[in-house]
Amino acid sequence: MQIGLAKQARGLTALNERSIRSHSILTVHVHGTDLVTEATLHGSLHLVDLARSGSVDCSQVTRGRLREAQYISKSFSTLGDVMFSLSQKNDHVPYADSQLTQALQSTLGGQAKTVMFVQLNPDVDAYSDTLSTLKFVERFSAVEVGSAEN
Repeated sequence: MQIGLAKQARGLTALNERSIRSHSILTVHVHGTDLVTEATLHGSLHLVDLARSGSVDCSQVTRGRLREAQYISKSFSTLGDVMFSLSQKNDHVPYADSQLTQALQSTLGGQAKTVMFVQLNPDVDAYSDTLSTLKFVERFSAVEVGSAEN
């Protein structure tokens, strides 16, 4: 965790003096053995902290920070494209279009379960950012990729 936090990019924007400028993924691999059947079980839990995707106008980023904002925006867009492709049961799912979706490929679709938590800023000045976040979440609220099994 400390290594990941140390490598996480942060930078000054008009919205936040320590805005997170990169995604963080913590993966926990679980291996076990069923004591009755002696079957080996494998699983993974990915905890993902997505970088803030505030609008360029609101954050007033320039140059290098603008490029970071564009990459963050592209990764969110690709995540949306992946989820849409999965929900439509398309033959091609564009996992390769971003490092984020490549890293999460094993956890999206198939037998995977995905839960999303979103933090919203209640400040009136963050209205457009909040609206953008809610629209992003709305894209996923009705997605049913597979059927959950008990």
